[in-house]
Amino acid sequence: MSCLFCKIIDGSIPSTAVYQDDQCYAFADIHPRAPVHVLVTPREHIASLGDAAEGHKKLLGHLLWAAAEVARKKELGKGYRVVVNNGAYGGQTVDHIHLHVLGGRPMSWPPG
Repeated sequence: MSCLFCKIIDGSIPSTAVYQDDQCYAFADIHPRAPVHVLVTPREHIASLGDAAEGHKKLLGHLLWAAAEVARKKELGKGYRVVVNNGAYGGQTVDHIHLHVLGGRPMSWPPG
C-alpha cells in the first residue's frame, strides 16, 4: 500500500511513537503546530471520517479514548484540542483518518 500513514504504522517509515495498541498507533507530527502535536491513527486504513462505516463505530470511539490517553501521557491537564480534518476543504492532507492532539499552549478560536 502506498499510504504514508500505513507505512508509518507498519514501521517502513520511522516515527516517534507516543502510544500504540492493537487498534491504533499515535506518533509525533513532524511539522508540529503546537508544543505537543500527536497524530492518532487507526491501524486499519480508512481514508477519511467521511469514509467511516457503521462498523467503525467502536474504532472511532477508541480513537477518541486514545487521544485522551495521549493527552494524559503528555501531561496536558490544562487543556488540549482534538481535531479531525475531513477532505481537501477540511484541511486533510493524508488520506488516512487521523486525530490531531494539540496542546502545550493556549488554543485560540476560531481555529482557522
